[in-house]
Amino acid sequence: MSDTPPTGKLARGALATATAARLGGTRLLHKAQSALGHADQETQLAQQAELGRILFGALNQLKGTALKAAQLLSLELGLLPEPLRAQLAQAHYQAKPLNRALVLQLLKREFGAGPEQLFAQFDAQAFAAASFGQVHAARSHGGERLAVKLQYPGMAAVVASDMRLLRRLLGSAAPSLGLQLPNPAVLEALLADVEAKLLEELDYRREAEALGWFREHLTRPGLVLPTHCAELSSGRVLSLQHLDGQHVEAWLATAPPQAERDALGQLLWDSFMDMLRLARIQADPHPGNYLVLPAQGGGGPRLGLLDFGRTLAFGARFQRTLHGAWAARRAGDDAALHALYQTEGLIHPALELARFRTELLPAIGPLLDWQLLPWQASVCDFARFPRPAPPAPAQQRAAALHLHQMLPEMPFFDRSFLGITQLLRQLGARVHTQGEPPCPNGS
Repeated sequence: MSDTPPTGKLARGALATATAARLGGTRLLHKAQSALGHADQETQLAQQAELGRILFGALNQLKGTALKAAQLLSLELGLLPEPLRAQLAQAHYQAKPLNRALVLQLLKREFGAGPEQLFAQFDAQAFAAASFGQVHAARSHGGERLAVKLQYPGMAAVVASDMRLLRRLLGSAAPSLGLQLPNPAVLEALLADVEAKLLEELDYRREAEALGWFREHLTRPGLVLPTHCAELSSGRVLSLQHLDGQHVEAWLATAPPQAERDALGQLLWDSFMDMLRLARIQADPHPGNYLVLPAQGGGGPRLGLLDFGRTLAFGARFQRTLHGAWAARRAGDDAALHALYQTEGLIHPALELARFRTELLPAIGPLLDWQLLPWQASVCDFARFPRPAPPAPAQQRAAALHLHQMLPEMPFFDRSFLGITQLLRQLGARVHTQGEPPCPNGS
């Protein structure tokens, strides 16, 4: 397997074709085993995991768009069987690294010098993967330890072709896995959301700006954001302070006491609530973006926050809608929710309150109720926090019929909220939620 992600249309198309053939062949073998009576539940789970490994292998080779979509799909509960979802979740941490020659080529193209001149020390072997690049350990000439993110070559040129190939791969995966993917419009909206943000994420200067903004505005004790080394950064290279810590899964494997899990969960929750008040969030909350850092000064564990390539600033309309919908639902005021949706142009003006209650509210109400669960009591035990139930087909049809438009921020916010609650569930944390949802911008 090549160290470089294939950038040509023919090469990437050939990879998609080969993957589709492997998925189909594996599925045929599984069908034959089922016909012989060899497909108990454990065997079926193993088969789904095998199919997931094949799909992840292709996504891993494509990198870029494909790897980012794997991360997002792994957060979408109910979209894929659990064994496949678990395989796609590997994208948070794993990717095949670039070889040394390509690393040198990139640095010389961006700075006119190799790593020997740019850094006092540079490890040519990457220690972590990002969706569009990989991260190397280094040390500046001033002695500071750095994490240097290098973008894979050719990423800007393959965004559009990646999206076409992803649709093809997922189309192959669905029949191979013997499952029905959600409404094509739902999946298409998800992939379109990814594509719309990709070009922004390819410019590491935007990420550096976002990191600086969050460092200035997120000042909660125990939360650690890395500093940015501007002289060793460019549009395709980002040099940041290296944070020593463990990913959440590795930290949990050390069996930390409940008090530490609660403290870390509280810090995670409070930081996300701070972002909601600031009306700007880190919109890519997968587990690879969080590090558990050692305690200092006798306090609890600290939380390192990484990767600001995807952030989302709330527009005034979204702020009004989110806060208004939460307030109306908490008060049980269907009329206020109906009026809000009409005022903001989310439903047709002719949809009267009675039909809103009987037809659309059963589709949108459960998600609002689930989002509001943390505030039902002063302390939320996330170990018992339920996963959001997927809407029934009738509810999906009602939403498609009556929802006039969707606010562009909503899919990213929904996934961010889901990602945070997933992490808190994983921690099994008990969190003080302060009784009221935050209002953006503190208004």
